[in-house]
Amino acid sequence: MRRRLTAVLAAASTVIAATGLVLTTVAAPQAEALENGLARTPPMGFNNWNTTHCRAEFNEKMVMDMADIFVDKGLKDVGYQYVNIDDCWAKTTRNAQGNLEPDPKRFPRGIKFVADYVHSKGLKFGIYTSAGTKTCNTAGFPGGLNHEEQDAKLFASWGVDYLKYDNCNNQGVDAKMRYRKMRDALKATGRPIVFSICEWGQNKPWEWAQDTGNLWRTTGDINDTWAKMVQIFKKNLPLAQYAKPGAWNDPDMLEVGNGGMTPTEYRSHFSLWAIMAAPLLIGADLRKVNQENFNTLLNKDVIDVDQDAKGVQGKQIKASGGTYVIAKPLANGDVAVALFNENGSAATINTTAAEIGLSGNNFRLKDLWSKATRTSTGAISASVPAHGTVMYRVSRVGAQTPPPAGTSQVSDLDWQGVANGWGPAEKDRSNGNQPAGDGKPLTIGGVTYPKGIGVHARSEITMYLGRKCSTFTAQVGIDDEVAGANGSVVFEVHADGNRKAATGVLTGSGGATAITADVSDAEQLRLVVTDGGDNINYDHADWADAKITCA
Repeated sequence: MRRRLTAVLAAASTVIAATGLVLTTVAAPQAEALENGLARTPPMGFNNWNTTHCRAEFNEKMVMDMADIFVDKGLKDVGYQYVNIDDCWAKTTRNAQGNLEPDPKRFPRGIKFVADYVHSKGLKFGIYTSAGTKTCNTAGFPGGLNHEEQDAKLFASWGVDYLKYDNCNNQGVDAKMRYRKMRDALKATGRPIVFSICEWGQNKPWEWAQDTGNLWRTTGDINDTWAKMVQIFKKNLPLAQYAKPGAWNDPDMLEVGNGGMTPTEYRSHFSLWAIMAAPLLIGADLRKVNQENFNTLLNKDVIDVDQDAKGVQGKQIKASGGTYVIAKPLANGDVAVALFNENGSAATINTTAAEIGLSGNNFRLKDLWSKATRTSTGAISASVPAHGTVMYRVSRVGAQTPPPAGTSQVSDLDWQGVANGWGPAEKDRSNGNQPAGDGKPLTIGGVTYPKGIGVHARSEITMYLGRKCSTFTAQVGIDDEVAGANGSVVFEVHADGNRKAATGVLTGSGGATAITADVSDAEQLRLVVTDGGDNINYDHADWADAKITCA
């Protein structure tokens, strides 16, 4: 969890009455955002490195074959679109004009020819270089440091759609500076290019890269072993709060099909990357992958979890003795849950609908690997094989009931909540110290509220309105259970995907702030709390005295 304290700089609040968007208190200054509109879901595709490294089989024919297989074997149909090349594609020196040139043995017809071929298949093409004087391979291929504008223009002229920017030979230049310089160079080309920061997590890019890249590596390189895959999973899992549409934690490419793990282990690998909203970049030579592992890569139900439009990375609900429960709320109100068994023998793993953020007592569970479905009153359990993962999509069953006529406390109604993995959303209590029910009375600025919902940023509360309601109101703020000015959050009210009201950045130094939203004719209410952007850990936030008025 985050502990670093930084100052909160505030600007005046704004009221935009014409749109119904109400901003109260103060707003944080805007960062220089990437906002290239790309990678709104995690990128899916192929990269050759895991299977070829710098060997001779990495060449024009291989890349074109991958594009053909994407189309012929249905990978394109389930969402894979980027055919990316890695290190060793270039000559070891720039030409007389200072430009990079492709290795004539590997790419005799040039990079643009290959990119054009990939594009002719309805796919996109990606390339690699490093934010240093040379790339990572010992042959010494030239890197992009101090050539950012020149290289970006060249890549754009070739039709590049994706750039993986590595971290080798960086000469000690500040990481933010190096990566933001290439970010700006890519933007200046006018071509939409997904920007992948391959900084290995050395400088905690999850804390600064959301306005720089579309994805950032959180770890060192993966390899085709169970131990390394699990190690990387454990490093990436706690970073869920930093992922969002257009900006993803990247635990490195997939090893599925390369032969170093069993089919069961590869299904776990694929499941864990999907529940963590990780990029799904195939790292195997698809000409050699057997059908069982190919079926893993084609599992549309699991891919749909990764590609869900809500853009939330799955969060650890609980873990014990090498077993994990990870939940990921989905855009339609379902929740995906992975029951992962790290151990060398089978284990029964249990959770409940309430623990993963679903209220009610009637649910449908679809096993995303066996495709079996069953109903449950709330229990979610499976015997999970050694090194295996059981993955469910959990849906509420039966007619949803809108709130009654009049004004009601939201906490007394049927709502669902997920609170950043730092404990569940709590009814009429603060978020507390993780276990359910351990919070205190909701208190903001010395005022205690008997009703409301306690959460921890990033969190989301959803409730069915059925087009029967008109107004939502609440008193919101950082709960007094955290000390002084610790924490900073922003509260937002959404109705059917439209933001209806929001606060500026709120800290623990002030009292409650009133928030009101017009939710007329809305099917669903969403109450969202996000981090205020200061990297402080204590984001315990209260929707106090939250009320809904309905017809």
